[in-house]
Amino acid sequence: MVSQDWIEKDFYAILGVEKDVDAKTLKKTYRKLARQWHPDAKPGDAAAEQKFKDIGEAYAVISDPEQRKQYDAVRAMGGGARFTSGGGAGGAGGFEDVFAQMFGGSGGGTQNVRFTTGGGAGGIDLEDLLGAFGGAGGAGGFPGGAQGFPGAGQRQGYGGRGMPRGQDVEARTTIDFRAAATGDTVTLSKPDGGRITTRIPAGVKDGQRIRLRGKGQPSPVQGGEAGDMILHVTVRPHPVFGREGSHLTVDLPVTFSEATLGATVTVPTLDGSTVKVRIAPGTPSGRVLRVKGRGIATSSGTGDLLAKVQVVVPQRLSDKAREAVEALAAEEGDVDPRAALMGRARE
Repeated sequence: MVSQDWIEKDFYAILGVEKDVDAKTLKKTYRKLARQWHPDAKPGDAAAEQKFKDIGEAYAVISDPEQRKQYDAVRAMGGGARFTSGGGAGGAGGFEDVFAQMFGGSGGGTQNVRFTTGGGAGGIDLEDLLGAFGGAGGAGGFPGGAQGFPGAGQRQGYGGRGMPRGQDVEARTTIDFRAAATGDTVTLSKPDGGRITTRIPAGVKDGQRIRLRGKGQPSPVQGGEAGDMILHVTVRPHPVFGREGSHLTVDLPVTFSEATLGATVTVPTLDGSTVKVRIAPGTPSGRVLRVKGRGIATSSGTGDLLAKVQVVVPQRLSDKAREAVEALAAEEGDVDPRAALMGRARE
């Protein structure tokens, strides 16, 4: 997403972090904000839903080193300055206007989509962008005047009939965790300024690439095969669920008494419903409980929901509860749960 948004939106301020924030602190801050503003926590609150989307958009850019580098550069360049056509007072235009002239459309109408002139993951290179405005000898720009996206590193060959094929282009989109699991439809900008709508298949993974046949640059000769569009998908993390292949993962808090005596507890699922699982007596923290068929549906099958037990130790005890725990400790006597550990450590 290279658009006027990168000038107008301060992603660092949205996340409430400094510009030199490290990856660990950034991730921790995002997770806290995502839990706070998640629509499930504030049902029916349109402002909270928009805040959640803004947080996700900001994190998607700042957490990606290459996008963050470009964002910082664009913000540094932006600073209130605007490109002018050199013709007088009416000729001013923002970054979006520049992109519109280059790509045939405004940069802000799509879902976080960026095009690259090379094979890398970084989107439009700013030096290449500036080279398009008269820089001699630059690697970017539009040599030849008509094709655009000239692209070192992009595939250009010959079709089945011996005609040169069009160049491949790359685009990026960011979608929510739930949309990645169930599938989504996104609208992308084409290099010629047009739009295409494509379906993101259910079960798509973070970082996965999708090849859209024939959606790249047209062939330089009539009748030649068009290039492809390589779509890079970024999936925003979920505040509750994780993923291992086609399996969903969730940390399941249980009380000390539930883990010790056994219980039946409720576990959330990705579709918003719940399932019941049985905690066996004596269940330790870290044990994984499997719920068949409640994972992510893919073309190769549906995964399971893996609930990892996390025994919650009480922070405060009443006098009666403390007496009970002390009685339990007395019953345990000289039992040392670390004896086997110490023995293996000496091997």
